Amino acid sequence: MFAIIGMLIVVGCVIGGYLWHHGNLAVLWQPSELLIIGGAAVGAFLTSTPLKVIKSTMSAVIGIFAGGTSYIKKDYIDILMLLNGVFYKIRQQGLVSIESDVDSPKESSLFNKYPKVLKNHHATELITDTLRTVMTTTIASHELEALIDSELDGYLEEELQPSKAVSNVADALPALGIVAAVLGIVVTMGKMKEPPDVLGQSVGAALVGTFLGVLLSYGFVGPMGRNLEFSAHEKIQYLMVIKVALVSFLGGSAPKVAVEFGRRVIPVDMRPSFAEVEEAFRKGK
Repeated sequence: MFAIIGMLIVVGCVIGGYLWHHGNLAVLWQPSELLIIGGAAVGAFLTSTPLKVIKSTMSAVIGIFAGGTSYIKKDYIDILMLLNGVFYKIRQQGLVSIESDVDSPKESSLFNKYPKVLKNHHATELITDTLRTVMTTTIASHELEALIDSELDGYLEEELQPSKAVSNVADALPALGIVAAVLGIVVTMGKMKEPPDVLGQSVGAALVGTFLGVLLSYGFVGPMGRNLEFSAHEKIQYLMVIKVALVSFLGGSAPKVAVEFGRRVIPVDMRPSFAEVEEAFRKGK
């Protein structure tokens, strides 16, 4: 929603300022320039990007206009409550007691209490894979932390691919705008015998190419790339909460202490207070 509002503000301010200076909107309508710039940008994107990244980029861009994947305070409370339930079950009944939960989280009563967490397959896999590793190996806590860090680094790199692909297109757009402008000048050179007003219109149309390339880059595509980058880091931050709580508990901390470790790494603007978490636990019981 905010992405659409932002784009409308860009268009409104640019067009509004142009009209304020008594500009002629008809001059800005140059479908051929849009075809050159847009078509070349799409072609360059397809040429430079693997099919897997193309699909993820398209999905991510659609997600920007669908509201994105921003987390709210309740999402963080839910993950803390799930982890608390898992930790207490292990503490009371042992690691073996969660084997069925780990093997089939979709059928687990613990996981089914928090459907939004269950739908987040990266979060679910981080929890289940980590617990499965601890159940089947004798991995030390520092090794486990390094293992999870490696997984999160790889996931972050994967999540940043759409952002990088969109940013590459944004970087290319000003140059493609120059290409369109140069082609317009070439066309203008063939009209040198025309009256000055005809030449002026032709030169103006050519310069629209540069205008469109810069506007699309810095007003639309570039900000979309930044949006995707922020979204990728937000997803990692959510997984960091899980990682910190798991490492703390499996390192010997009590369930409540481990959950508190996780709470402390939640972003400040989304972090529930200690009292809010305690209240959620009481209601959960």
